[in-house]
Amino acid sequence: MTYVGRGRGRRPTAPRTLLAGALLALPVLAVPASQAAPPAGSEAAAHGDPRGAAHGGPGVQDAVSPGVGAMVPSGAPRGRQVRIRHIQGAGHVSPLNGARVTGVPGVVTALTDNGFWMQDPRPDRRDATSEGIFVYTRTRPQVAVADAVRVDGRVSEFRAAGSASADLGRTEIDASAVAVRARGVPLPAPVTLGPKGRRPPRRVTGGATGAAIDVEARRSFDPRRSALDFFESLEGMRVRVQDAVAVGPSRDGRVPVLPAGGAGAGPRTARGGIVLRPGDANTERIVLGDTLAALPAVNVGDRLPGAVDGVLDYGHGTYTVLPTATPRVRGGGLARETTRPQGPDELAVATLTVDGLNPSAPRERFRAVAADIVEGLRSPDLITVAGVQDNSGPDDDGTVAADQTVAELITAISEAGGPAYDWRSVAPRDNADGGEPGANIRVGFLFRTDRGLGFVDRPAAALGDGMGAGAADAGPDPARTAVRALAEGGRARLSLSPGRVAPADPVWNDSRKPLAGEITWRGRRIIVVANHWYAKAGDDQPAFGRYQPPRRPSAWRRAAQARAVARFVRSVRAVQRDADVIVAGDLNEPEFSAPVRYLARRAGLRDLTDELPVAERYTAVSEGNAQALDHILLSPSLARRKHEYDIVHRRSEFADRPVGDRDPAVVRIDMAAPPAPRGAAAPGR
Repeated sequence: MTYVGRGRGRRPTAPRTLLAGALLALPVLAVPASQAAPPAGSEAAAHGDPRGAAHGGPGVQDAVSPGVGAMVPSGAPRGRQVRIRHIQGAGHVSPLNGARVTGVPGVVTALTDNGFWMQDPRPDRRDATSEGIFVYTRTRPQVAVADAVRVDGRVSEFRAAGSASADLGRTEIDASAVAVRARGVPLPAPVTLGPKGRRPPRRVTGGATGAAIDVEARRSFDPRRSALDFFESLEGMRVRVQDAVAVGPSRDGRVPVLPAGGAGAGPRTARGGIVLRPGDANTERIVLGDTLAALPAVNVGDRLPGAVDGVLDYGHGTYTVLPTATPRVRGGGLARETTRPQGPDELAVATLTVDGLNPSAPRERFRAVAADIVEGLRSPDLITVAGVQDNSGPDDDGTVAADQTVAELITAISEAGGPAYDWRSVAPRDNADGGEPGANIRVGFLFRTDRGLGFVDRPAAALGDGMGAGAADAGPDPARTAVRALAEGGRARLSLSPGRVAPADPVWNDSRKPLAGEITWRGRRIIVVANHWYAKAGDDQPAFGRYQPPRRPSAWRRAAQARAVARFVRSVRAVQRDADVIVAGDLNEPEFSAPVRYLARRAGLRDLTDELPVAERYTAVSEGNAQALDHILLSPSLARRKHEYDIVHRRSEFADRPVGDRDPAVVRIDMAAPPAPRGAAAPGR
């Protein structure tokens, strides 16, 4: 059988026959001209066309330095047949981009609803040029795996996220004709990835770091030094991942793994993951995708024994291996962690995200949060909570109160065997704090008072506004009123408790404002600041994209937010140098990042993440990279006391995560024992 993807500007024609040596007599099929690819340079070509599953949804055809549309363009070996390696070239953009090619040979290795991958059965000896390519046919191709084919069409570079995205392009042939020459031919042998085969370099780009570069425009291309170049040199080819171990849970149809059981990779976590470190993106990770075959549910540490064969693809900011069959899984028996209970003289402070909890959420989500608090964290005295939604959830109806959400959570904690908790927060202005429209997420304090903790209530209404009786007598708007540090008997206290930190500062536009609260522990005053900094945004460039190093505008926002929080903590410590201050929450940055480092240094705080062994520094797992995005920081007066910090791994490593993918963390501070002398480190973990 022969398939013609499009006739360019022609009416449908009757089938004709091609002779495949003495083996097959195969027809050539034509499709209506309405399905033909638009001519290069036309408006339709510039704006692209919808793509299906293999292209990850709607996208556009990206014109990347298009070449001259010639049957045998410059860059092809003159007088010889154009092969896949000539199209791929030693670079991220095809030297034949935009040109028409004819009779490109290959063996079909995998199929999708709108195209297929093929690979040259007669490779050369150059590792720098890929022997595989995707052939775009728009509709289900009339070919089968192991068919030997020849393809006519136009070479293109496709970006699934659009021509303006920072993704790399995927080299492909926009087919006009596909001729099957034989069936059942042997598939090219897969290239083994990892220690027992080809191993990617540790650096993403190789060479010296410095000014941002567009890797598609640079002349250098070295798969031995650059992981981007390494994977590009295998784009579209059959690859093999042998004896993989999962370093991230299955999520959104993807599973990050390490080949060869993780041999040679590191630093590894005790539970099977791999930790992100500065300057090391863990390029040995391989992400499996479910485009061609379903992937099983896996947790970190689960094994995929034997060989996982697939084709190497690029899309949505990363290279992905697409297995052609569902892998087998051998579970690693990962269990959710539980911390130890706090002692009678230990103040336990935790941080926790609830990932958009609201009254309409399934009861399972409330029970899961309650289990994290009661079982996982052992019912700490104070919890800074991020992600609480208002009573109507995502319904954009003007509701900002969250008392019903909180009441259901407190009830769930009680039903799980926990103590009676109370809550304090400041309701945001409608749709002013970012997150899901209408949901009005906020941070707040969940606390128990049966062990010696008290919450100091000092509402904004107590400030008065001098406007007389009536509705205005409620005083200033708490959502707009900034909390300040005041002196009282030589000790620092807050003007508001709870109160928002610098809510009018533009750095908090469309972002959750930090919340400061004043508590007492058996008479000792402590100031706590709950945080949920600006999230990583869609305008951040991908780690494996065309621009290196990637531009991350959201990090600039978090850097500014770090400065704002540091200023507030410094204002407290300016009133009382030895004030007890705790800063906690979702900072959306790892401990080695500039924003977190700035906060710790300028505010004089200790980030407790730094006290943990490297292999335990993570609250989240993103594409297989374990990293600490949630933190607790202590002022020196508390850091000198004996304390123990524990990140309790209950969510980030599991495929089943009903209430988010961030691990909670807790610090237990011995408030009875005398603190260590200034400059000395307190016993801690």
